[in-house]
Amino acid sequence: MQPLTNPDVMSLIPPALIILIALLTRHIFIALAAGLYSGCLIYLGGNPLTAMEMTLDTLVNVLKSPSNTMVIIFSALVGSLIIVTQKSGGVSGFVNRLTKTGIGKTRKSAQMFSFFIGFVVFIESSITSLVAGSATRPLFDRLKISREKLAYILDSTAAPICILIPINAWGGYIASKLNDAGIKDGLSVFIKTIPFNFYPILAVLFCLFIILKKKDFGPMAAAEKRVKDKGLISNKSSIPLISDEITTIEPKQGIKHRAINMILPILVMIVSMPIFLFVVFPETSSSKSVLFAVLLALFTAYIIYRIQNIFKTGEFVRLAIKGAGDLISLSLILMFAFAIGDICKALGTGTYLAQAAKLGFGRELIPAALFIITSLMAFATGTSWGTWGIMIPIALPIISAMDANFTLSLGAVLGGGIFGDHCSPISDTTVVASLASASDHIDHVRTQLPYALTVAGITFTAYAALGFVL
Repeated sequence: MQPLTNPDVMSLIPPALIILIALLTRHIFIALAAGLYSGCLIYLGGNPLTAMEMTLDTLVNVLKSPSNTMVIIFSALVGSLIIVTQKSGGVSGFVNRLTKTGIGKTRKSAQMFSFFIGFVVFIESSITSLVAGSATRPLFDRLKISREKLAYILDSTAAPICILIPINAWGGYIASKLNDAGIKDGLSVFIKTIPFNFYPILAVLFCLFIILKKKDFGPMAAAEKRVKDKGLISNKSSIPLISDEITTIEPKQGIKHRAINMILPILVMIVSMPIFLFVVFPETSSSKSVLFAVLLALFTAYIIYRIQNIFKTGEFVRLAIKGAGDLISLSLILMFAFAIGDICKALGTGTYLAQAAKLGFGRELIPAALFIITSLMAFATGTSWGTWGIMIPIALPIISAMDANFTLSLGAVLGGGIFGDHCSPISDTTVVASLASASDHIDHVRTQLPYALTVAGITFTAYAALGFVL
């Protein structure tokens, strides 16, 4: 699919249509399908039948990318890991252990524990949300904390944490993009931008403030009030991305519930991922490293469950397949998300938005302008990585030509990608947070958006002020 040479305002229609339909109907699949079809229709100049064919071809072509395919596979395999740790008694043993230590006895401690997992499982944003969600959702449900609050905590400690850690897939990706743009030592430059990457830093701190001070506002405050007054962890009209049948799997009868049955496989995944990324597969995509880490975690689970005689081989395999199948909705959403990214790239959505960054800004406002443009691009396309792939080579010459502060401006580009990704309803990380918390996706977006906008407002002000100082 060749990109259009002269992108225009029509390139904004697909993401805008997705957001509008999602908010009106609360059906993310309908919204994604409509957005993808509209993008193909615009690309082809209005032929409806050919656009339908292109829509299907674009979805199928997603799987031609090894990286995309590995992301879809490892996301499904995390579903396998979730179900076997639940059925083995690992999750219930873990929750019981936390309750005895006092961590799971109060609403604040449960939220703090979910927050803490984001710092520990920093290898990949989707993995962070899925692991933290499976570990803490039973605690949240038991303590009557809204699913929206869990989704917010998961989302705020996924991408915002990952971007601040240089020894994971995110650091490797950004370093490679800087190297491609002519920066000699991309990793060291990326590390220097971390103190100036205000949005993720403030997003994490703001989430911590909300947990400790209980200062919910807007739709989130209404969600928490609903739980306290009516005992409803979700709206009656909500449509969770994952059913309660999956989130409430009971352990196998007659077995001892041991926390180690969950802790050890997840610990293996956390430790092995950086080893695969930087030692075993340093020249390949980060997706392969994450996939191998998940596979090793599943193999570890199989070994310790066989030693305890919890599952026979056939039983373990059937459970693993069922767990992967239970996350088929996530796999489909990821396929649509990748396809939307492809059609937006072909239409030049990112390029069209990036061109606005070159217009009418003085040196002092370059960091703030880059933050806004990158945010809009990431929100419209639903991808921070794709946004950086477009913006980094565009932003660096602008920064140089305008003699703007380099680390401050580059930090603004990286932070803008996180902000747009954090609150976009078509972002895969936002979708995974909804799924991992068993939350209605639109409810998650609606309750999180005021918090994200608050942090973004502070961030924009900081970049605008520091642009005159640095």
